[in-house]
Amino acid sequence: MFRQCRFSRLQKLQTRSHYDSRTLVPRKGDKVVVAMSGGVDSSVTAKLLANEGYDLSAVFMRNWDTRDEFGSDHGCEWEKDWEDVRRVCGVLDIPCKMVDLSREYWTRVFEPSLKFWESGITPNPDVWCNKEVKFGALLDHLSDDPGLSNTPWLATGHYASKDWKYHKDVPRPRLLRPRDIKKDQTYYLSSIPERSLSRALFPLGSLKKSEVRELATKWNLPTAARQESMGICFVGEKRKFHDFISQYIPPKPGPIIDLETGVQVGEHAGPWNFTIGQGAKVKGLKEKTFVVKKDIPRNIIYVVPGTDHPALYAQSLTIHDWTWIWADNPPIELMHPGGLKARVKFRHVMSDIGCSVYSDNDRIRIDFNEPQKAIAPGQVATVYTEDWCLGCGTIVDDA
Repeated sequence: MFRQCRFSRLQKLQTRSHYDSRTLVPRKGDKVVVAMSGGVDSSVTAKLLANEGYDLSAVFMRNWDTRDEFGSDHGCEWEKDWEDVRRVCGVLDIPCKMVDLSREYWTRVFEPSLKFWESGITPNPDVWCNKEVKFGALLDHLSDDPGLSNTPWLATGHYASKDWKYHKDVPRPRLLRPRDIKKDQTYYLSSIPERSLSRALFPLGSLKKSEVRELATKWNLPTAARQESMGICFVGEKRKFHDFISQYIPPKPGPIIDLETGVQVGEHAGPWNFTIGQGAKVKGLKEKTFVVKKDIPRNIIYVVPGTDHPALYAQSLTIHDWTWIWADNPPIELMHPGGLKARVKFRHVMSDIGCSVYSDNDRIRIDFNEPQKAIAPGQVATVYTEDWCLGCGTIVDDA
């Protein structure tokens, strides 16, 4: 008993020493690095910090090596992004550098995603990228940089907020939703560990996207009129997913079957081209059909007619590999009969909905207050209590 109490006190003291009052926010002269993408959000982030008296610099992550696909880098999208970063940093008079993290991205994000697609599951590489690369490999790289004596603060252009909450007399960081709920990106940040969150800065958390555009124009930033980038970063905006993934996974033709009738209505080139709930685009049918189920062992895609077919809805979902941002302190309500009353998102583009969360052996079960449509295995479910993002995990097929 004495040894256990002594260990708890020591652990508490160690936590206090890491999160003392001087490390909750950056002070003048502290090293702050802005992760810049070449877009307007990270450009305004850099400008907001440029006048705060920090030892400010910028870093551009090159996460995808197009030489692996085409044998050349000439004319690639990252070159335009890097040029825009240098132009903005030139205007703001802050140093910038490029860090090649393509190897880390390949092994930690792309290869695991590829295995998911091959197995017929739809992954979310953007969530993994934030955990494994931006708030993982990049922070590790910055910590090892001889020019940065200690782990610097890492600022990003994400629409998210952060504050500190005292738990058992120790301040701990909380990931919070931003003021602009329509641009909320906490879903993509929900897997980052607490230690990384403690060094993160989200200067856009109090701004709306329209205000960010206005500031960029007011400050004559070179990226003020640049359009938002969409889609998976390594696929790009100009290519179709099918064309991209076919370079890595050979076609695997199989039948598309109407769930109601059992009749084959078409053929697919591989289950990785479909996500639960999406339109199947089967030619020759009078009514639009939607993917409701994948039978991976038999390589069958099942579809149903109409967007509101009952088979598209589910009352609950099951999660494995769940990660709480406060990893050592999951909510005690998980073990209560009524579960943790919370909100959940299982897609980025959706409103959070009411739910109850339960600990079910080595998994997490989430029961919806009302049935929900298009639950896709492989996607990420993120849980909130009010505006506080608690963590996330990967949806599994529990059928």
